[in-house]
Amino acid sequence: MKEKLIARCPWCGEDPLYIEYHDKEWGKPLHDDQKLFEFLLLESFQAGLSWITILKKRENFRKAFDNFDAKKIANFGDAKVNELLVDSGIIRNRAKIEAAINNARVYLEIQEEYGSFDKYIWQFVNHKPKLNKRRNMSEVPAITTEATQMSKTLKKRGFKFIGPTTSYAFMQATGMVNDHFVDCDFY
Repeated sequence: MKEKLIARCPWCGEDPLYIEYHDKEWGKPLHDDQKLFEFLLLESFQAGLSWITILKKRENFRKAFDNFDAKKIANFGDAKVNELLVDSGIIRNRAKIEAAINNARVYLEIQEEYGSFDKYIWQFVNHKPKLNKRRNMSEVPAITTEATQMSKTLKKRGFKFIGPTTSYAFMQATGMVNDHFVDCDFY
């Protein structure tokens, strides 16, 4: 019996890690606060790099950043920053590491104010996924009005490394927008 070929978005290519990420995570509406924070942290480290680089280091990030526990990260001090700067399993960029600590603190403030980060962050798409109808890569924007608004609002609250492009990548990853191509089996 012939195995059915799965149609996927072309950006995931042939890499098994990318394929698994595409099939099991990317674009699926996410409402778990800790997972949302994980994506926010990873997306901020991805700025200027490829996502596959981050995916390959994701498990190392989990270990280095205490399984993305924002309360623990918010309390990282100089000794932990210095430890992270020599950890070859993650992106060793002082500004990004310090931004992750700062962002954990701001994230916790938002969580306290809104009851959950989920309730806060999903407001940028009116609390329901935006379903796009993309057919090819040229139709996928790097930024959108919603992502720009999210970025401005998060920056105003004190977030760092969260520009409009990073915000849109976060929205795509967490299913706030569905940018699977219409001929993708995961659309």
